[in-house]
Amino acid sequence: MSPAPILSAGRAAPAAIAFRDITKTFSTPKGPFQALGGVSFDVEQGEIFGLLGPNGAGKTTLISILAGLTRATSGQVSVMGHDVVADYTQSRRLLGVVPQELVFDPFFNLREALRIQSGYFGIRNNTDWIDDLLHSLGLADKANSNMRQLSGGMKRRAMVAQALVHKPKVIVLDEPTAGVDVELRQTLWQFVSRLNREGSTVLLTTHYLEEAEALCGRIAMIKRGQVVALEKTSVLLSRASSSVLRFKTDGMLPPALAAQARVTGRVVQLPAHNAAEVEQVLAAVRQAGLVAEDIEIRKADLEDVFLDVMAETSAAPALNVGASGFTAGPPQGETAPSG
Repeated sequence: MSPAPILSAGRAAPAAIAFRDITKTFSTPKGPFQALGGVSFDVEQGEIFGLLGPNGAGKTTLISILAGLTRATSGQVSVMGHDVVADYTQSRRLLGVVPQELVFDPFFNLREALRIQSGYFGIRNNTDWIDDLLHSLGLADKANSNMRQLSGGMKRRAMVAQALVHKPKVIVLDEPTAGVDVELRQTLWQFVSRLNREGSTVLLTTHYLEEAEALCGRIAMIKRGQVVALEKTSVLLSRASSSVLRFKTDGMLPPALAAQARVTGRVVQLPAHNAAEVEQVLAAVRQAGLVAEDIEIRKADLEDVFLDVMAETSAAPALNVGASGFTAGPPQGETAPSG
């Protein structure tokens, strides 16, 4: 018999996902490597929640603990009130995870793989839902193709279908659109939005911050294994203290501008609080002998806020310091996930 769901004080219903003081330390030849240092937050039922952070921040480690792929050093995780360790059977039934890595069985076609995945959860006669998944994810014409014959983008869609085949109430998407084309991104987000409207909860990690801004009602930002921001998306966006001046130019910016600019190829983006600052920047560009083209001013977006938050916390002490006082290298033995 499964244990009763865990309810936090003052709650009538459990959170879809609850992390409580999660720590994770890996042993390495150079000393302990702390990937997570006391992470706590809830994902409420029915929301799309974003978990953002730079590479190595601890996102994938946290998801691995949630999915039961690794054990936390300390702390507690629950899915719809079911502890992922004490009540792992029920928590697994409620959870569908799309991992970063492409993992598939090369011996079966797509439809067979989905039927087998259904069987892992004791589900028979799942044909109608499998057909719906294949159609909604643009895989209907690939249903009888061997998994090895699918392109990278099609394999990514197949992994989403596998994660959803048992109709989980909680869906975890770990960078699901990394390296895929625009068509797949649109197809996936339309389907995920539909599932959310029908009551599913979604936890999303992504490096495409425009996706998080458009989809997520709340966002947590994590750095060095600790949560450094947790707010409604609208509140985070309101933290931006300036607009952004964007233009294209050739050549090197003056050092004073380069220090605060975000440069992508010819595109330069700089904070601008008012019209006077805009003119000062453009005057400095002209004095450097450069020409600014395609000038525009836009509101700050989530990427701007993310970079500001990461910069504000850059002075925080690192968590991965070994016992001898030096920064520990990549863990050996039990490998820390890349996210």
